Amino acid sequence: MLRSLEEPISISQTTRYIGSLEGQEKGPTLIFFGGIHGNEPAGVKALEQVFSQLQHSKAAIKGSIFGIRGNVPALLQKKRFIDQDLNRLWSSVRIAVIEKKDRSDLNAEEIELLEIKQTLTVLLKVKSPPFYFIDFHTTSSRTLPFITINDALINRKFSQCFPVPIILGIEEYLEGPLLSRMNQLGYVSLGFESGQHNEHDAVQNTIAFFWLALVFAGVLDKITVPDFEFYYNELQKSAAGNNSFYEVVHRHELKNTDDFRMLNGFKSFQKISEGTFLAIQNKEKIHAEEATILFMPLYQKQGAEGFFLIRKTPKWALRLSEWLRKSKSDGLLTFLPGISWQNDKRESIMVNLSIARFFTKSFFHLLGYRNRQVDENHLVMHNRERAAKNEMYRNEPWY
Repeated sequence: MLRSLEEPISISQTTRYIGSLEGQEKGPTLIFFGGIHGNEPAGVKALEQVFSQLQHSKAAIKGSIFGIRGNVPALLQKKRFIDQDLNRLWSSVRIAVIEKKDRSDLNAEEIELLEIKQTLTVLLKVKSPPFYFIDFHTTSSRTLPFITINDALINRKFSQCFPVPIILGIEEYLEGPLLSRMNQLGYVSLGFESGQHNEHDAVQNTIAFFWLALVFAGVLDKITVPDFEFYYNELQKSAAGNNSFYEVVHRHELKNTDDFRMLNGFKSFQKISEGTFLAIQNKEKIHAEEATILFMPLYQKQGAEGFFLIRKTPKWALRLSEWLRKSKSDGLLTFLPGISWQNDKRESIMVNLSIARFFTKSFFHLLGYRNRQVDENHLVMHNRERAAKNEMYRNEPWY
């Protein structure tokens, strides 16, 4: 029987590992995160339950499975974060700054980051590839369950195993998510948003996703999971049969000083028409500037995004981008005016907007590049394909 999501987390539940299991046969290493945001307990609750079930299961495990608690102090206080959003600190620059600080100068989330980073460093050193990183989250609004990924082909392929919508491009709008860090290292990494905070369906969807992930990654044989079809069908039902790809096209950014209130009743994947009254910000009304699809409207006090807007990605665009990436067509980009490699690794390009302004973001997206604004005249665009460890996953059943 599921414990209530309102039940407080005890001190005995504050260890970093929720659970860990080692199989006797060689196989992949799956690392699950729950509670990176402290007001999202569903991932932790689900991981506690499935690790308990696995401990008593006779199914033969191949490889290793780990469940990791995220922001322990915030989980205890049921807050998204204490001092800073832990899921916005994982850029190389921020990590370098944090690592140079004295322990006494670190805030709550910086301490959590260093402990989690050390845990991951050890696992990557002593466990066997291929590695999978899956981060469980929930949203403040009602939503279909969905996957968010950095747009690398290995992420797309693995995500397509699951009967839920897949969101591309959110990394362009968020600085320093944990999974972006793991993607920069080349590993399969995906986020699963299972539902609304504190809803039992969110826990059930997370449990279903966990079991499916073990089967799709080859940790468990399908026949050893008697409820596999039930989990798959329940997740498909929760997602209303929607397994389309979507692209993030807009982020409504908030500052700490903004007074923002989303109007009641909106939910993710809701179609809205041009002019729809969405929110009030600093006493001004916010309306939709075009007909589009609403995504993750904010119904909590903490958060730097009021809402996102998304659009469905056509299948032809997905097929074209896959062909272009496999043919390494991006190698020709630097022959174009205003575009140059940022460094010798050739994983990023610098775009001079005063010269190359005629190239659209969609053009770069097809080739696997996502942008960061350096100044008003320059973009740095990172290519997930050039960092991806494709050879590590080439023999996986889903590849």
